[in-house]
Amino acid sequence: MSKKSLVLLVVSTLVFSLAVGVSLSIAERDKGPAEMTLKTEAAKKPAVFPHAKHQEKYSCETCHHYVGDDGKKAPCDDGSDPIQKCETCHNSAIGDEKINTFKKVGHIQCKGCHTKEKANGAPTKCTACHPKKK
Repeated sequence: MSKKSLVLLVVSTLVFSLAVGVSLSIAERDKGPAEMTLKTEAAKKPAVFPHAKHQEKYSCETCHHYVGDDGKKAPCDDGSDPIQKCETCHNSAIGDEKINTFKKVGHIQCKGCHTKEKANGAPTKCTACHPKKK
């Protein structure tokens, strides 16, 4: 094998390995906990959220988004940026009264989706997500 062929083989192998490594790191993005308890600032009636179950059916972008340079809702990217908690942005600093709390945004997002998915078995009663304390 010539030196030129050997160098080409080594460079090709390195480029391929790098591409596979980047693809795997994106694919192995932190998916968050399998189960979550979602609490508002007042910590009243927390919602039990089966995160992994939702991930089986939907992409991350179904629920999560970023804020674009224009300050408006923008889709998630390739997974290189970590997903922030909703209340990072949805808090009293936001000007829109409809979405300025985690509770308001959760009810819009979650209740809206559950209403649409009711025929597919999505629970729609409050106690399904907000179980009474035992």
